[in-house]
Amino acid sequence: MKKVLLNIPWLTKRKAAFGIMTLLFVVLSTIVFVLAMQFKLQQPLLLKAPELITVKAGTSFNAFARQLVTKGWLENDFWLRSYGKLKPSQAAIKSGTYQVSLGANSLDLLQLIVSGKEHQFAITFIEGSTFKQALTQLAIHPEVEQHVTHLSLTEIANKLSIKQDNPEGWLFPDTYAFTKGTADLEILKRAYKKMQQALDSQWQQRAENLPYTSPYQALIMASIIEKESGKHAEHPRIASVFINRLNKNMRLQTDPTVIYGLGARFKGDITYAHLREKTPYNTYRIKGLPPTPIALPGAQALRAALHPEQSDYFYFVSNGAGEHIFSTNLADHNRAVHKYQRKKN
Repeated sequence: MKKVLLNIPWLTKRKAAFGIMTLLFVVLSTIVFVLAMQFKLQQPLLLKAPELITVKAGTSFNAFARQLVTKGWLENDFWLRSYGKLKPSQAAIKSGTYQVSLGANSLDLLQLIVSGKEHQFAITFIEGSTFKQALTQLAIHPEVEQHVTHLSLTEIANKLSIKQDNPEGWLFPDTYAFTKGTADLEILKRAYKKMQQALDSQWQQRAENLPYTSPYQALIMASIIEKESGKHAEHPRIASVFINRLNKNMRLQTDPTVIYGLGARFKGDITYAHLREKTPYNTYRIKGLPPTPIALPGAQALRAALHPEQSDYFYFVSNGAGEHIFSTNLADHNRAVHKYQRKKN
């Protein structure tokens, strides 16, 4: 008995139409889903102000998405997790601490964290401050990892490969940017290296016939100049006074060195007894420079120490208004002291 094959064209066409409709439905659904996802991810995060977020090492993308919900920045993480699955190359997040701007959306945040451009914190060492004050700044900064707080100044100097036991003066006063968790020693190394470079550059270009036998002596002089005046324009003239005194074998007689030598004993006023006390830093009693710098000198003070003004001045006194009166002889100096100290009193 022969089999009869039925040829039903309408059934084949129906199946084809169904397949096309199914495909269209899938395509349209995907388009709608992607558009909805893009719309959701472009909505601003629920921030009231710029905030920091830390992504720990080993954090998965899903864990990162949940972190945003936990912080209250997203109502749910469905759309962000979906984006991560659809575009894994754009979901390769990097650990670190990032600052999220007000008005940023999920895509902005994701782009930032995938880029690895961490937020830069900053610390500023001020001209005229001391090495110990710089250490205190590092110790209280919440984003600096502490490594040297238990070390002595000599031990820190060894860590930095500084030849002197007292590392005073060897940090360049500047603002240093760093990422969260940077070690205090790394910041100190950067500041030390920058001071070395600045001092070496000025030393190579120094004026002739200066009374220094080494760059370190120039660093000591620069620190004294820095402490004597916050007015940079005066630094070359102040340098000329001290250099003139050194060339005449006169004592420097500068109060900032006395104060540094007193350390914690200084309570705000220099007494006659302080000036009579013979310490390595009392330039009223010793000749020449003190044994170490007394502060962190800035670029202007370094330049002044190695490029002083040419003058006949041997004395100066504050006029009480942020500037100094310079004199070539003791009689004029005493008159200036009497005039401006009496005005001050």
